[in-house]
Parts: sequence; C-alpha cells; structure tokens
Amino acid sequence: MKMKGIVFAAIVLGLFAWCGRMSVLGQSGPLPAPGFHHLHLNSVNPDRAIDFYVKEFPTTSKSTWGGVPALKSPNNVLVLFTRVDQPPATQPQSAVWHFGWHVTNERQAMARMRADGVTLLPLYTTEEGGTVNINSDTWPGTGGVLGLTKAQIEEAKKNNVKPQGGAGFAYIRGPDDAMIEVQGDMPAERFNHVHMYQEDPFCAQLWYQRHLNAPMPQGRRGGAPESNAPRTEANCKVSRTPDKTWPALEVGGMYRGPAAGVTFGDVAMNWYINQYDKPLVSTRRQLVDHIALSVANLDAWVAKLRSEGVKLLEQPYQLGDARAVMIEGPSKEALELVEIK
Repeated sequence: MKMKGIVFAAIVLGLFAWCGRMSVLGQSGPLPAPGFHHLHLNSVNPDRAIDFYVKEFPTTSKSTWGGVPALKSPNNVLVLFTRVDQPPATQPQSAVWHFGWHVTNERQAMARMRADGVTLLPLYTTEEGGTVNINSDTWPGTGGVLGLTKAQIEEAKKNNVKPQGGAGFAYIRGPDDAMIEVQGDMPAERFNHVHMYQEDPFCAQLWYQRHLNAPMPQGRRGGAPESNAPRTEANCKVSRTPDKTWPALEVGGMYRGPAAGVTFGDVAMNWYINQYDKPLVSTRRQLVDHIALSVANLDAWVAKLRSEGVKLLEQPYQLGDARAVMIEGPSKEALELVEIK
C-alpha cells in the first residue's frame, strides 16, 4: 500500500507540474494556426523598392514595422526590407519561387505597368518558344492543372481550341530581381500568395499541418491523379510527373505535379515539386530571406516545436517591440514566428 501511495503521489505531482507548465505558457489546448505576418526581403535600396510597389500596386502603402522599412498591403500583410550592400542572391534555387498580388483588373494593370516601363516576363507557350504575357492568351489547362503537356498541346491544336482570354496570371520583374505574379480579376487588390518549391510537396504539407497546425486545405492543387489520394508519412513521397507543361517561364516547360500547399490567414503558400536535380538551398540571405507567421503565445510555440524536434535556426530574440523565433521548414525555408499580442 505504501508503494501505491508513493506512485499515486508521484502521478499527482506530475500532473500539477504539467498544469503549472501549461499555466506558465498560457496555453491549455491545441495552439491555433498562425496568421501570415510578413515576407522579409533583402534589398540594396529598400526605399526605392517600396516606392516601386506603392506605384504598381496602388492600394499598398509605405510603412515601418519593428523599426524596419515596410510595405503594407490592405489585408494587413507586410513586406519587410533589410538593406544589403550587394544584390541579394536568387540562385541557387531556394524553396521560394515568387510571390504575388491579386489585382482587380489584370489587363488594365498589365497595360499600366508596361507603360511604366516595368519588365513583363514572357510565358512560353511551347518548347519552340512562342510567348504570351498572360496565360489566358494561350490554350487553357485541363484537369485542374494550369498547363498542357506536349501531347495535350497537339490535341488542343488539332481540336482548334481557342484561348479563353480575360483574366489569368502574369509575371513582372521587380526591384532586386524579384519575380512577382499578377493575378486577376479579383474583388480587391492585395498581397495574396508565396509560391514555393518543395522536395516532397505532400510531405511538406503534412509537416506544416503537424508542426504549425496549418488547417487542412479545402481542395488539393492539381498535378497528377494521385494528388487526390489521402496522404500519410508512409505515402507522401511522390515522384515528379514525367511530362513538363506549358505555359511556363522557362522555354523548356515546368513540372506541375505533384503539387500541394497550405494557407495562413488569407495568404496561400502553394508549392510545386522541386524542378531541378539539385537540392533546394536555404532562403537565408537570398532575395526572399524568410516568411514570418504571427502567433499569440511564442513560449508555447517554442515548447511545442522543441518537443517535436523542429530545427531552430535562431533562439527566441527581440524584434522591435515583439519577440520572435526562427525555424527551418522541410525544404530549408526559414520561417519566423512573431509574437503578436
């Protein structure tokens, strides 16, 4: 009986200790998913870069956050800038491919940007090199995929398929060699997404769901029939689809499957599989240095992430009036968790 009493007391003390720990962390249930706080860029001239964005996306405004120059989108998403002495690297390829905005009238926006001298990037329509600036000016994709394979292009030609016209997606070249997607026609202009590559897109989606409590997406992005199959750690590794597709920013086309993603707040983080035969490199000190997510209780998040073995790139630190921690995602993307009370 004495031994049972000792064991019972130990259990009770353990429960009190656990409750006390949770009380200190201020969190007694599952942590809510973070919001999207900011994208952090390196720039040789932050003021000039911000002026570019304010001009080309008129609903944005110049601001500061934490003492850092910032661009503010009307959905309260920020783009922060750190001044660097040399043009920031965009190669080798990191997990971040580009970032993008919704616009209310894409055709008007693209015409205005062209008149402003902004570089519009060509979208190649075939391996032979025909180009358009807006994807809706070439053959439409099929099966939920935003492009066609060589065989599908030949089929579209044979059947005299016509472009849909109207809104679509396009790309421009921004300050510091940034690649920016312009997408419309949408209800409001706003910062909308960060488009990424992942070594294993489905495994990455599971990682974000497990470690960052990202909600299950409403629908899976296309790329292959197996995209619709439920994914677990046992079957999340899926090879690239064998055929490239067009339109694409590279004349040789791009792989669009497998594809997956998550959403934080109203900002999507969508990804395709790594397009190249070399592993993706860290985002740190590249043009897009890191992605920042907002959390309410940093200590609770740090405790969770440490217990799950997530790599901390930087221990908790002060960021202006806030606190933050830097972790590493599944394809070496740096993710900053910023405490916003």
